[in-house]
Amino acid sequence: MIDEGRLQILVDGAKYDVSCSSSGSSRKNKSGGLGNAAFGGICHSFTQDGRCISLLKILLSNDCVFDCKYCPNRRSADVPRASVSPEELCELVIEFYRRNYIEGLFLSSAVHKNPDYTMELLLKTVRLLREEYRFNGYIHLKGIPHADDRLTRQAAKYADRMSYNLELPSEQSLKLLAPQKTKKSVLLPMKSLQEGREEAAALWKAKTGKSERRGMGKFLPAGQTTQMIVGASPETDGKILRLSEGLYRKFALKRVYFSSYIPVVNDPLLPSVGAGLLREHRLYQADWLLRFYGFESSEIVDEQENLSTEYDPKCAWALRNMHLFPVEINSADVETLLRVPGIGAKGAYKIVAARRFASLTFSDLQKMRIVLKRARHFITCAGKFYGVEGEEKVKSALSMAERLDGASQMSFFDGENSGLLLPKEKQPSLSLLTQTEDAEKRFLLTSSAENARAVLSGQF
Repeated sequence: MIDEGRLQILVDGAKYDVSCSSSGSSRKNKSGGLGNAAFGGICHSFTQDGRCISLLKILLSNDCVFDCKYCPNRRSADVPRASVSPEELCELVIEFYRRNYIEGLFLSSAVHKNPDYTMELLLKTVRLLREEYRFNGYIHLKGIPHADDRLTRQAAKYADRMSYNLELPSEQSLKLLAPQKTKKSVLLPMKSLQEGREEAAALWKAKTGKSERRGMGKFLPAGQTTQMIVGASPETDGKILRLSEGLYRKFALKRVYFSSYIPVVNDPLLPSVGAGLLREHRLYQADWLLRFYGFESSEIVDEQENLSTEYDPKCAWALRNMHLFPVEINSADVETLLRVPGIGAKGAYKIVAARRFASLTFSDLQKMRIVLKRARHFITCAGKFYGVEGEEKVKSALSMAERLDGASQMSFFDGENSGLLLPKEKQPSLSLLTQTEDAEKRFLLTSSAENARAVLSGQF
């Protein structure tokens, strides 16, 4: 078994990789096997900041031959080193699973000795888990750059998801900060894995005559992801989003993860301060627009610029295109509704479905949970407009809405949300979620400044 000292080193060394989501696999338990990976993802336990903790996230080794300047495990770093054998790791996973500590595995490794040697160890580990221990739980495997493609393809047969982290957005930055890595060493295995999924889909269709989409689940069922560090190198948000868009289109990635640079190591080539979580947050918002709202990266931000810190990317786009608004809720198509600030994907489809039966009003939108403090400046309902007019006034209203939203995670245990745990008769009688219908109408009809004063004074 792995002793506690090595376990602590290897778990601690894996914590900086954020691309460890676990959705998209439908691997089922088999007779005599152990574990199950649900289609919706097996993660069910989260820390207060929203990070999932139900996967065992660990390195096979932190003894690296690469010398990436930003990495705590780099060759030149003076840190304790540890490694485990595939057999030791398999025993740990099974024992943790049986004790209900975890329901899946995120397995990565530093480049130990050389890329092929490390990839062979990773392959041996996942093969043992599937074939010897008959483990059917979720496995996310981190690929090793420069490793032989045959090893990558073999590993993908046992994993639910794989990720090759690009880390830095340009070849120039990679040469400077990660001299042993190249974009080619990451993009080529991504391409190979996507080709494997397409081959599996074509084979499935030829064999069964059913949809190719279902056939993709036979090879790397949860697809692949990547990660980029934001702020360690000088690339703009625009360049990062262009690259993300290209990765989605070429390799059908499930996600691109963004990790705000934190100065955990000292090096003259690295910034002395972190990039900040707001920049990371804005990139995730923009990424959402790319994947689910039909936006292109060129619409969201210019390649030479960063995203606005004052407004979310959708609001920023709307402010640059005020000539397109307001749109009529009762006649606009889904594509147009998706571009209205405050209207999400679910909201847009709810609107289209509901208006078949009656003309919608602002009160109807409020019941659908449309965020009217943003949307009202860009829409009309049956010809009625309740927003403010003029670009500067709209900017002020959106800025106020952004500040009122705040950016803190809700908690059951402290602050204003603690009332959620109280008996019903002791809970606060007024909140933004329990306003009366009259109060909601007054909120819509007043200016943003009056709204702000009312919220701060407790009238709403």
